[in-house]
Amino acid sequence: MRVLVVGSGGREHALCWALAASPLCDALFCAPGNPGIAAEATCVPIAVTDLDGILAFCRQEKITFVIVGPEAPLVMGLVDKLEAAGIAAFGPTAAAAALEGSKGFTKDLCAKYDIPTGSYGRFTEAATAKDYVRKHGAPIVVKADGLAAGKGVTVAMTVAEAESAIDDALLDNRFGSAGAEVVVEEFLAGEEASFFALTDGKTALPLASAQDHKRVGDGDVGPNTGGMGAYSPAPCVTPEIAATVMQRIINPTLAAMAKEGTPYKGVLYAGLMLTQDGPKLIEYNARFGDPECQVLLPRLKSDLLPALLASRDGVLKDFDLRWRDEVALCVVMAAKGYPDDPQKGSVIRHLAEAQASDPTVQIFHAGTKSQGESLVADGGRVLNVVGTGATVAEARQHAYAVIDKIDWPEGFCRRDIGWRALEK
Repeated sequence: MRVLVVGSGGREHALCWALAASPLCDALFCAPGNPGIAAEATCVPIAVTDLDGILAFCRQEKITFVIVGPEAPLVMGLVDKLEAAGIAAFGPTAAAAALEGSKGFTKDLCAKYDIPTGSYGRFTEAATAKDYVRKHGAPIVVKADGLAAGKGVTVAMTVAEAESAIDDALLDNRFGSAGAEVVVEEFLAGEEASFFALTDGKTALPLASAQDHKRVGDGDVGPNTGGMGAYSPAPCVTPEIAATVMQRIINPTLAAMAKEGTPYKGVLYAGLMLTQDGPKLIEYNARFGDPECQVLLPRLKSDLLPALLASRDGVLKDFDLRWRDEVALCVVMAAKGYPDDPQKGSVIRHLAEAQASDPTVQIFHAGTKSQGESLVADGGRVLNVVGTGATVAEARQHAYAVIDKIDWPEGFCRRDIGWRALEK
């Protein structure tokens, strides 16, 4: 098989790392990729949003299977475009990717099909949104409806904070067209977890659980980010809770999407709040999480490629995946200033030596580029250092020991990844 992965982050590095090990994969390409991915795949300088460029490359290189990493090309309809040209692709159609592309769409679907989630309102006018906030009080959550690269969510602890978030989106245009509508929703109390299922439109195959760390600072303080670290499995997602999630959230969503005429294929990523009333859906993502993908794949014993193909081909019913018992824990190294204004261009040294120092650790590149002989930071989240071990404590110890060998003064990381599991 000749395989193309679309994307350039840590998630795509993890995907390429897993796919490169598949005996079914004869040639592996990544568009646009990054310097870390270049060790696993041939990188081609095509932007993820250049759908015509991706299609032309697939034809030229006789690509047999495309795996779409990020959400933007999914929402833009890359899978539709490739499939229409006779090229097999992993991921949902544009219509199905609305589960991530529009928070309001997902909330309406949950309301219509009785899928447990928080109460909500949808607004395009700031005044009516603020009336709703004043009526319900704080804490309350304000979300840009569309794709805002993980930055369109405000968990407001006061009414004033919620009103400010509404102004940011609807009056100040901070998120562009993604914030032309906001969803204001109930604040759900409990423990947050990430739940993943592979689906072929009819059957859902649960993957491992994970827990992300959204806030930028130790102790879960500061603004929300795309994720500062993760670990898998999440002890809070017990087998009983996993069964409930499949029964009350994942399977009803698949049935609902099929009934609406937009069957969902690909990976369905449910952001959950484990409340006193049971698990509730916070939101859906239409792809592997980042950095959750980086802790799921090192734990996967099975070959990833046939699983993704089975999802696309509609034959997951008789499929099974095997997982390692060990824990994987990812620490994100970010550029100073992230998430607001990350500093780009600083040099990262001793990365190869750090990687070579511990075979239980894998470093995935998230936002790097080559500049002459140097590796430099080229994004907000720059490196993902993934440790594995028998326990969360052991995996974490491995990851931080390797981080301490990387010479990058302009970078920072949280030092408490996995704290919830360790507290348990």
